[in-house]
Amino acid sequence: MAEARNGRSLWSGLLAFDLYKRNQGRLARQVTAIAVGVVIVIGAWTLSHSPLLLGADRWARIGIPLAISLAGAWGAFRLVNWPRFADFLISVEAEMDKVSWASKGDLKRASIVVIATMFVLGFILFLYDAVWLWLFQKLGILIG
Repeated sequence: MAEARNGRSLWSGLLAFDLYKRNQGRLARQVTAIAVGVVIVIGAWTLSHSPLLLGADRWARIGIPLAISLAGAWGAFRLVNWPRFADFLISVEAEMDKVSWASKGDLKRASIVVIATMFVLGFILFLYDAVWLWLFQKLGILIG
């Protein structure tokens, strides 16, 4: 049987309940587990309404997606406690703590500048289009 680097077999690693570095990267790991779980539940719900299970009896239409959801929840739990992936999420959260976020006032000002720039550029492109259309109509290239 395949042995993991820490001496545990693959199955004992998959069936373990231990938490890797319990208090580090907590938020990133929780959000990741929830996102993976939501994707799996949506997929299972879609499967329950798909043509693959429409002909099946009621228990199969409920049981198969439920089993997939439970296996997916366990997989999400094991994923965020897999040492290599957990260390990645811990480092992501550590880097996000170093980010200096803009204040609310700076965010408003920057958003106004971006939106105003988009309108000005849109108006300039409209003018270019109108000038080229007029020119091509005068030259007889376009009939309008």
